[in-house]
Amino acid sequence: MKIIESLISSISREGTEMKYMYRLTKSNYKGGQAYGIEVERQDLKGGQAINIERDNINLISNNKYKVNELLKLLYKNQVSPIHLVEILGEYVDDYIYDFNDIQNEISIN
Repeated sequence: MKIIESLISSISREGTEMKYMYRLTKSNYKGGQAYGIEVERQDLKGGQAINIERDNINLISNNKYKVNELLKLLYKNQVSPIHLVEILGEYVDDYIYDFNDIQNEISIN
């Protein structure tokens, strides 16, 4: 898995900074490319990490544009890693069919 784009935002509340990192990832999948998303939240107090949460979905689609749009959606709404699967679940279920193109290409060859 390789990180190809990152978006970062932060919120400060009661002396704690919550730093959100949204990453577009790329992996090899059955001879093609697959894109995914990783979300990380770091809670910082006085510059020191006091909590880190992270989750990812590695194989969302082989269509970079679609996955990048999901990344922007998460960033815009400052979605926490604990809600990543809940928010993207239906998109992932729909986009999984994008991989049929890869499967069909392999079958032809």
